[in-house]
Amino acid sequence: MNPIFASLPTTVFEVMSQLARETGAINLGQGFPDDPGPEDVRRKAAEAVVTGWNQYPPMMGLPELRQAVSAHYRHHQDLAVDPDREVMITSGATEAIAGALFALIEPGDEVVLFQPMYDAYLPLVRRAGGVPRFVNLKPPYWRFTEEDLAAVFTDRTRVVLLNNPLNPAASVFPTADLDLLGRFCERFGATVISDEVWEHVVFDGHRHVSVLAIDSLRPRAVKIGSAGKIFSLTGWKVGFVVAAPEIMRVLAKAHQFLTFTTPPNLQAAVAYGLAKDDGYFTGMRSEFQRARDLFAAGLAGAGFTVLPSAATYFINVDLAGAGIDDDVGFCRRLVSDHGVAAIPVSAFYAEAPVTSVVRFCFAKKDETLTGALERLAPVFARA
Repeated sequence: MNPIFASLPTTVFEVMSQLARETGAINLGQGFPDDPGPEDVRRKAAEAVVTGWNQYPPMMGLPELRQAVSAHYRHHQDLAVDPDREVMITSGATEAIAGALFALIEPGDEVVLFQPMYDAYLPLVRRAGGVPRFVNLKPPYWRFTEEDLAAVFTDRTRVVLLNNPLNPAASVFPTADLDLLGRFCERFGATVISDEVWEHVVFDGHRHVSVLAIDSLRPRAVKIGSAGKIFSLTGWKVGFVVAAPEIMRVLAKAHQFLTFTTPPNLQAAVAYGLAKDDGYFTGMRSEFQRARDLFAAGLAGAGFTVLPSAATYFINVDLAGAGIDDDVGFCRRLVSDHGVAAIPVSAFYAEAPVTSVVRFCFAKKDETLTGALERLAPVFARA
């Protein structure tokens, strides 16, 4: 068996979810919403199964969806994207990331990764033969510096894998950081794979800035989006890839021999959804922000040090001020003693982890959040 996968331990997500099931805890560890997603988009998918095409769709994606992706990014992010040469549809963002890594690196090539990082990144980099080079980010703002990049970029750097907005940190890299990254990528000839699945789940009036909006990165970037995050339909696994034509030609070859294509009814429904009026997108963000604020206020009232949450479904607390530097042990005690499951952020590091930060998912119904807050209220009172 391949040792990269055979040696992987059970993930902390599985461990915490299993503990939640066994104890009846409120599970704020898993990152998906309680909401079923917009009914009109779901109905479009159902109608397309009955009345539409159910054989293989084009490998690159339905033309109507590729055109919808182009129009959507033009409207929401001021990006000019050629739907015929620069857009591809994948079976979720993780497939898109895997395909991009397989297409862009050879064994021995170095890949820059920012920790904390989504848990799929490192196994995929290693399976593609890449050598990881880590930039460690720290709370409360999770930003990198020129010195950080200078320490990891070398003549063997081929790819930078970026997540913006960043899960699990719930942070957003400002344009100045993207410009800095662009200068390093130009100097070393590196390509950026930018996982931007949270691009619409941003708060406080902010607007997402894609790597494709950075002049130095536009010709050397792979932008990845997700219908699952945009429409709270995480089980659909419909991803979008945007890249310059010369990059896209190679990405398409990798995709061809991974999933080849994606269910046509879901593609048709997503094409419809991307054309929804602005009210849907602003309303979705407003509702998540309201839930964030409700939960943040409750956590603060219970004595937690709440870190900024600028995006995603998540909010973090820093336990360092309470003298706690074992986030794994703390999360186990939360489940067993208080009936709430969360995720230790150290699980998102491969080395030198921050061990005092815990992540909660607030994309839940009000009664779920208030129930969790009631259980969390005595955490520090009993300490």
